[in-house]
Amino acid sequence: MAQAVTIARPYAEAAFSVAKTEKSDPKAMATWSKSLADLAEIAQAPTVQCLYGNPAVGPDKLATLFIESAGNLSPSVANFVRLLAQNHRLFALPEVADLFEALKNADNDTLAACVETAFPLSAAEQAEVVALLEKKYGQSVMITVKEAPGLIGGVRISIGDEVIDASVSGKLSKMTSALLN
Repeated sequence: MAQAVTIARPYAEAAFSVAKTEKSDPKAMATWSKSLADLAEIAQAPTVQCLYGNPAVGPDKLATLFIESAGNLSPSVANFVRLLAQNHRLFALPEVADLFEALKNADNDTLAACVETAFPLSAAEQAEVVALLEKKYGQSVMITVKEAPGLIGGVRISIGDEVIDASVSGKLSKMTSALLN
């Protein structure tokens, strides 16, 4: 995966730069963000993944498939898809979308956190997690909540490279490691 991220980084930076300079559209950043997320889903579809590198499906056909599947793309996003297709980089769209979001959040002075929980969190619990993280980091935090039953209980929070593991499974792993050493 490191290779895909390395490939995706300059494309994400270019997309972010274009989105930022599109002053004629006040919602350009949100449009790019949604479009890239939609395109990333298309890129991850098994039926699409088998088309990468297929000599019967050239870059133009692949770009057209992505553009038509995504629906209402702005001209600049459609051109971006064509550029990725010409350079055989459509497979990196999920990483491009992730890096774009990270750039957007950094520009807005917002941290993105992934909160994994064993059980669903209520809106009040999510707000409490956000408040605690904002207090800890001193800036606004946007969370994405994912259910991970394997945690047994508690939460695991990922912000960038930092992981706060307050899950039961994490504590059991630490305990096992301590007992074996």
